[in-house]
Amino acid sequence: MNIVILSRNPNLFSTERLVNEGEKRGHDMEVIDPLKCDLIIEKEKPTIYYKDRYLDYVDAIIPRIGASSTFFGCAVVRQFEMMNVFTSVTSDAIIRSRDKLRSFQRLSKAGIGMPKTVFTNYSRDVEKVIAHVGGTPVIIKLLEGTQGLGVVLAETKNAAESVLEAFNGLQARALVQEYVSEAKGADIRALVVDGQVVGAIKRQGKKGEFRSNLHRGGTAEVIKLNEAELKVAMKASRVLKLPVCGVDMLQSARGPLLLEVNSTPGLEGIETGTGKNIAKSIITYIERNRNS
Repeated sequence: MNIVILSRNPNLFSTERLVNEGEKRGHDMEVIDPLKCDLIIEKEKPTIYYKDRYLDYVDAIIPRIGASSTFFGCAVVRQFEMMNVFTSVTSDAIIRSRDKLRSFQRLSKAGIGMPKTVFTNYSRDVEKVIAHVGGTPVIIKLLEGTQGLGVVLAETKNAAESVLEAFNGLQARALVQEYVSEAKGADIRALVVDGQVVGAIKRQGKKGEFRSNLHRGGTAEVIKLNEAELKVAMKASRVLKLPVCGVDMLQSARGPLLLEVNSTPGLEGIETGTGKNIAKSIITYIERNRNS
């Protein structure tokens, strides 16, 4: 197959791993920057032009689109879909997962546990908002934040008020979420491929850091998910229609609580932590499903 990885940087660990595993399995792998594609929209003949050629030979794509490239990146994925090219993750699913509020609403309706969350339209009644999630400390998250950016722990009412006022002043919409103290700065990342969990790690934030992101100095260890955690990860994948995704959860006294579903999960931390070949799983998923 001719498989294209939509990525702005061919040297990223995840992109390189996918290229290597695809080539090992006999596929022609190519990395294309989605922001350099021209979308040609014509009656019954949608096409994509990239550099010096038309991309009319592509069998499947793997979107690796960053948050800052969501709008045009998803337009490129959608164009490939119109050309009947198989994609590991659809454009609609990426857009759905990038909207934290929308995805939380869908996941909540599906009965998936998550930290109590409040969203208001630039409310200045901070005391009421904090009371809705059980009091301070609280987590405040920008709707557009990724990789731990735009996530703040406010330990007091005054701190929460200051952060929310700052976000409001920037017209940045934010969620206020309860702080789950028993998680102790750790979370679980489960990697789902074709609706099944293929690997999981427990990420622990460095001392004094409530965010567990590995690139912020966190550490990771392999973990075996219990039945409830497996169910949450797989159900979240189904609800958001993301056959390939990373599902982040907290371990709490009331069971696993979903934090986020990532449509473009990094592979380095989870492959290194588990020793599992996740990139190969993604390539074989495409092989199984392209013609189904």
